[in-house]
Amino acid sequence: MSIAHPAVTPVPSFFSRLLAHPAARVVLGLIVTMLPITLTMMLAGILVPKPLRVVWPMLLAAAFSVMAYRWFVTRIEQRQPTELSLRGAARETGMGVALGAALGLTVAGILAAAGAFVITGTSDSFGFLLKSLPEQIMVACFEEIMFRAVVFRIVEQRWGTRAALLASMLLFGLAHLSNDNVSVMAIVMTCIASLVFCACYMKTRRLWLPIGAHFAWNSTYDGLFAVPMSGHTARGWLQVSMSGPEWLTGGGYGVEASVVTLIVWGAVAILMLRQRPGHVLAH
Repeated sequence: MSIAHPAVTPVPSFFSRLLAHPAARVVLGLIVTMLPITLTMMLAGILVPKPLRVVWPMLLAAAFSVMAYRWFVTRIEQRQPTELSLRGAARETGMGVALGAALGLTVAGILAAAGAFVITGTSDSFGFLLKSLPEQIMVACFEEIMFRAVVFRIVEQRWGTRAALLASMLLFGLAHLSNDNVSVMAIVMTCIASLVFCACYMKTRRLWLPIGAHFAWNSTYDGLFAVPMSGHTARGWLQVSMSGPEWLTGGGYGVEASVVTLIVWGAVAILMLRQRPGHVLAH
């Protein structure tokens, strides 16, 4: 006659208990996403001669960052990364690119109408595109994964949408504090941009729309127009002369510190956030 033994419930490990807390998962997700970017660019700078470090290191870093996030989702969170599903990705990315480009051209148009934005000529070489476009692909991919897929998503699951918007907005703004020529206006505008990108994410619950918008905005002012971008040196095809007070032109930080940009992006943020969140676009 056998004696029945009570079922033994496995005791969760310290690591699993730690990752059960949303804040710990946010920190780990940020590390996992950022580490491939840092290591790839650092090793490329050390091991590869400068003439050969064109285009591919940044695209490779972006790919590694996406792969690392997929690993985080499948192994740590133990679910499928639907936010990176390829179904409908091209369409959503294209819509994001259209939105980002429209925002960029609207700001440029208003500044031009105010006499603060004048195109003076074109660049003699398209070499800047070999640096600008791959870099902006990398930036859009890993920043949207970090601040939308990791910070916003995890915080929203635990503390709600308002807390998630606030957390993503503040961290996104803080991440730009070390940029050259940064100002209060620049940080406020960066926080507003975060709201727009979060609204893009909430529209589809996927990353392609915010990645496309982020990439197109950055590329407009780092590939098309040669004006400072987030405090970085101006480079672009159309040479631009900007004149007027710093609150209008953005000064050395670029148009992201302009009151015009703040108003345009603020209006878009309000319109998008007023829409019903979580509505999935038809594919």
